[in-house]
Amino acid sequence: MAKNGGASGPSVFDPESQITLGVLNAVDENSAVTQRSLARELGIALGLANAYLKRCAKKGLIKIAQAPANRYAYYLTPQGFAEKSQLTARYLSQSFNLFRFARAQYDELLAACGTRGWRRIAFAGAGDLAEIAHLCAGRHDLKVIGLLDATVADDARLGLPVVNRLKDLGPVDAVVVTDMTDPQAVFAALVQVLPRERILAPDFLKISRAKSRLTPEAT
Repeated sequence: MAKNGGASGPSVFDPESQITLGVLNAVDENSAVTQRSLARELGIALGLANAYLKRCAKKGLIKIAQAPANRYAYYLTPQGFAEKSQLTARYLSQSFNLFRFARAQYDELLAACGTRGWRRIAFAGAGDLAEIAHLCAGRHDLKVIGLLDATVADDARLGLPVVNRLKDLGPVDAVVVTDMTDPQAVFAALVQVLPRERILAPDFLKISRAKSRLTPEAT
């Protein structure tokens, strides 16, 4: 199991990608973010923050809308959500603290499941994060019933069944996102079949839990 990658620490992540990811995260967290606050948050010059906002808009990653008092509001487009997920995955895979961060955050999520009485848990994603989460699950009174991953051809991993559809696992109390390739897309798919409060994910995956203003959920 790879143990490199994480939410902070030494990294070879290139500066341009790092700033772009910072811009996308800031816009996702606050559509009313200003160029000045963005520059301060990212530790870059005001002109550079303005340039990156315009670059992201030109690439179709964010949408800029006029707001009251001659201000602007910024929103991630579906392409922006996808780019954020991909950049986050690259950042995690190139850092050095993935195991430590993942273990701590998955342990906290699984403890919360136990507190809420959610015993039948599934993981969405069959990669390294699933292995870390599975190790954490052994510390709690939970039953991990399987892995949900449409990209995996194996029918079993970690001694658990791997399925393409959540319903193939039977009753499930909650799903924990363990996909690092495109966690936002995994979350978006899960909310179609499960209440969003029963879909858990560690903070370092940077998943936006808000309903998209541009792509309403299917009913």
